[in-house]
Amino acid sequence: MPRRLTILAVCAQLALSIGVVRCDAADQHWSFAPISHPPTPSTRARGGDANAIDAFVRRKLDEVQIAPSPLADPATQIRRVKLDLLGLPPTEAEVERFVRDDRPDRYERLVDRLLASPHYGEKWARPWLDLSHYADTDGYLTDQQRPVAWRYRAWLIDALNRNQPFDQFTIDQLAGDLRTAATIEQRTATGFLRQTLSNREGGAEPEEFRVKQVVDRTEMVGAAWLGLTVGCARCHDHKYDELTQREFFRLYACLDGADEINIDAPLPREATAFWRSRDEYNRRRRELIDPQRDEIESLQRRWEQKCLAARNRPGEDALWDRRWELLGLVWGGGLGEGQLEGQEIVKLPWSRRTARQRDDLLDFFLAQGSVIDEAKFKELKLGSLAGQLKQLKSSMPTATRAPVMRSAVNSRPTRIHEQGDFRRPGERVRPATPAALPAWQDSSEDPRLRLARWLASPANPLTARVVVNRAWEQFFGRGLVETTEDFGVRGGRPSHPELLDWLASEFVASGWDTKWLHREIVCSATYRRSSAHRPALAQVDPANTLLARQNALRVSSDTIRDMCLSISGLLVERIGGPSVKPPQSPRVTMEGFGNQTWEVSDPPDRYRRGIYTFVIRTTPFAQAITFDAPNPNEICTRRLRSNTPLQALTLLNDPVFFEMAREFAKRVGGGGAADAARDQRRLSAAFRLCVARNPQPDELAALVDLLKTQRLYFGKNLAAARAVLGEDVVDADLADGGNQVANSSERVAWVIVCSALFNLHEFVTRG
Repeated sequence: MPRRLTILAVCAQLALSIGVVRCDAADQHWSFAPISHPPTPSTRARGGDANAIDAFVRRKLDEVQIAPSPLADPATQIRRVKLDLLGLPPTEAEVERFVRDDRPDRYERLVDRLLASPHYGEKWARPWLDLSHYADTDGYLTDQQRPVAWRYRAWLIDALNRNQPFDQFTIDQLAGDLRTAATIEQRTATGFLRQTLSNREGGAEPEEFRVKQVVDRTEMVGAAWLGLTVGCARCHDHKYDELTQREFFRLYACLDGADEINIDAPLPREATAFWRSRDEYNRRRRELIDPQRDEIESLQRRWEQKCLAARNRPGEDALWDRRWELLGLVWGGGLGEGQLEGQEIVKLPWSRRTARQRDDLLDFFLAQGSVIDEAKFKELKLGSLAGQLKQLKSSMPTATRAPVMRSAVNSRPTRIHEQGDFRRPGERVRPATPAALPAWQDSSEDPRLRLARWLASPANPLTARVVVNRAWEQFFGRGLVETTEDFGVRGGRPSHPELLDWLASEFVASGWDTKWLHREIVCSATYRRSSAHRPALAQVDPANTLLARQNALRVSSDTIRDMCLSISGLLVERIGGPSVKPPQSPRVTMEGFGNQTWEVSDPPDRYRRGIYTFVIRTTPFAQAITFDAPNPNEICTRRLRSNTPLQALTLLNDPVFFEMAREFAKRVGGGGAADAARDQRRLSAAFRLCVARNPQPDELAALVDLLKTQRLYFGKNLAAARAVLGEDVVDADLADGGNQVANSSERVAWVIVCSALFNLHEFVTRG
């Protein structure tokens, strides 16, 4: 017996060490422990260190006797920090001004200017769009469009630009509608929860896909704020972390009591006229309806009773089964206020319905309800009335809508789904947070608001750690905890645990100031160090975990496009607004099943930043996917970075990038008679625009050689020149005389050179 117990104990210890059993509650996992505020190491005073971050990093390096790399040169520093904070390259004037500035605080002043830029919000909205898996369509087979999904993105960019404290940012996104006297902006913030997939196909079971949405929202909250794989506990207790299935559904219950709704959220240019028109609209609407209101109401009540009977006894009458389905699917598609809104209104007693709910349901009934009594519909001329009401609505000022959440109009109990199947309801559960974490405060508030407050509470040790770690990953390519999505037992341990806690505690103490966090990181010497490879580190720290140097990072899909647009001079810097469709082959959308079309936006919209590109879930923008944009159907906490032949082929051959190369060539003055000195000046200028430094002699010689080679080739191949420049350009040159053939070959040679510059490893890499 003792021997058997010993063997079992050894096996248990082995299983625990490799993470195949859950930890005992008494052995609290590091990420669940309260955040400490460790003292800054005394090494802070050493030369070259800029702030406390450097002291923590330096202490680790000292332990293994590694010296940190020197700071990067000024040109590299300005290019790095502008790409990281704004996602845009510095201009030649910005680089020159920064390099010549000899004041000791030049870098800090640069950072402050960048943090104040309206483009900051565009860059830092991207991680949140990835977390919410933002898209402009529903997903699933029909993948119908969401015309106003972009309202959440616009709110997000604005909130980041004004540096809304992260605790308030959290509450608005999860429960802005529940705030006292909630504003339209606070309600629009809940669009974060509206980014789940929706299924409006005929025959879809509404409750099945509503449950899928709530599960998705629960997993989004778990990933974005807790850094936990909470979805692993949906069907059974989590295999590794302290999270039971019951606790999953108690967290799920916090979000289960919310419904989707689209609200009138007029843009500034619409607001005055829209709100002033409401009284007139309501008066004229009553004039049309009141003469027959009693008879219409009698018909509508009968129709609603039939719909509810179909809901309670499905399968008895296919005709009315379809009516009930349309209330949830056709209505949710835009006739009403949100997905399933029609079904929820019909469940409500008439006395509890808002004026907007009554009006929208009546409009839907007049358009779809003749099946209850076609003869009476004709007698009352309700089809004509429906047309009059539609015409009245179209004649009045309109407001752009916004997709938001609101407390359910009909309460629903939450039950555990046995084995994750919503058709097998089990024990009823009430909203709560995981028991392994500090309990939320007792309150009579809506559970969704209580959850939001708890997530952003200093007592919750996960949120601050997860957020600062995700920020660190953006600046270094790797988080202090490498598994940004998993702070559980199977996740990585922090490489610098005291630094992580220092940042988390200071972040909270700053008032959850995100710009303070970003400034603290980018102003550290650790961030500003050279990224040059050091062979001596290959054996000691091959992954650069100890941060002796900065990491050179391949830039994101959005940034590659934005860099090329900016350098070519095509970039349109307008902030916010609806999504746009840059050029791409129509064959991309033909691969999907949703009958989507890709009508390319006209200038200037086609030259907007990548964050505004229209996202179709079934067929995402191909160029972005090539450069590692995530699947818009899934939550993404960190993007992968790859370097593939397809990326090189896209940069070389994609018509969009070639158009940018043509404009870039015009910008640097490519064309005219060849002149060696002028060639070198232009090539050097083009090189500086791309990588913020002058070319080395051998680099300049290679560019000069490429330019000469292309001149010779295209001078003898007008057909090839036509393919690059366009037939109209070359033919116009020919019409001006034979000497213009040389001009065409000159221009096209510069286009090839500019395209080559876009393909430099140094260009697509943040050094």
